Amino acid sequence: MRRALGFLLPVILLGQTVQDPAALRQKLAVIQGRLGQVDQQLAALKKRRKGVLVEIQGISLQRDRAKAQVEGARLRRDQAQSEVQVISREQARIQGEVLKLQGGLRKQVRWMQALGPWGDLGMYATFKDLEAWLVRGRMLAWARLQERKRLDQIHRLQGDLAAKEKALKEVLARLASDEKEAAQLQAALRLQEEKLNGFLDGLQKDEAAQKQAQSELAEEAVQLERLLAGLLGKPKGEAFEAAVSFASLQGGLPQPVEGTLAQGFGEHLHPRFRTRTVQSGLLIAATGGAPVAAVADGKVAFADYYQSYGPVVILDHGAGWFSLYTHLLGLQVAKGQVLKAGEPVGAVGDTVDGPRLGFEIRHQAQPQDPQKWLKKRYR
Repeated sequence: MRRALGFLLPVILLGQTVQDPAALRQKLAVIQGRLGQVDQQLAALKKRRKGVLVEIQGISLQRDRAKAQVEGARLRRDQAQSEVQVISREQARIQGEVLKLQGGLRKQVRWMQALGPWGDLGMYATFKDLEAWLVRGRMLAWARLQERKRLDQIHRLQGDLAAKEKALKEVLARLASDEKEAAQLQAALRLQEEKLNGFLDGLQKDEAAQKQAQSELAEEAVQLERLLAGLLGKPKGEAFEAAVSFASLQGGLPQPVEGTLAQGFGEHLHPRFRTRTVQSGLLIAATGGAPVAAVADGKVAFADYYQSYGPVVILDHGAGWFSLYTHLLGLQVAKGQVLKAGEPVGAVGDTVDGPRLGFEIRHQAQPQDPQKWLKKRYR
């Protein structure tokens, strides 16, 4: 009845740590959320007027979608690997119990065989012989009952073992499918990255497209100022009243995210587009998905996808002061929500130049140099 274990287990899985199934499910849920956000941005992009920025953003979003799909496939593969390890360990435990029961059963059978078929039943001459015979008979009956229990337990465990082997085969088949899907998605991601890089390389050589991109960027900046002007004109009852004047916080604000300065306040020549643009805030290079925090108490005045800025959150700090957080990974707060300083606004998203957070401070729609407001400047 002894059966070998582990013959279905790939060698690569041996010795690996079993990952927390709940943590894997949570990560998969996050990936599904990211895919949903990318799809929402792609849908919003279709409503915008065609242009260089729209085309770049469309290709970039398709790349982001491919990235999320690759990450999801990897997590599903990890999930299947963890299931394989759990099932294999259960197989080993069950097999150990079966071997232990079989060993005990063999000892019991040898003892019963030594007693004979009737437990040394024979003629008894005295009452004491009869009493001993009755005791021996009760012991034999008890031993037979234990034998039956052990046999039933062995049969049950062997059934469990067969079920585990069936489950293992199914999970291994799913794992093979997940591995194949991950390889296909990785190839699709490479194609999307090549497409994006090819388009950007072509843009560097196309002066007409560069001028068009510069014009579109300038138009977006004007539209953002109009959006802020509209927020200033809202009813007084909707305005945020801060306990501490935002203006008094100059030079003492915390950084919204840990990172380094990718682009400072003022006019710049874009390294890829070769266009001169005015940066109305800071571009901060940070880890993709890193949490972004509110720099001061405020009320969410705007939370939506906005042109090439991607997911944007604008906090109203009262008295005409706003902080803007652009290129976020997605939208995690809603309009009207009140945040305390340090509470999450969102997470760092991706751009064509890598993970970036756009951070601005505005007064009456006029941009301020955020570096002058921070307690610790970006380097």
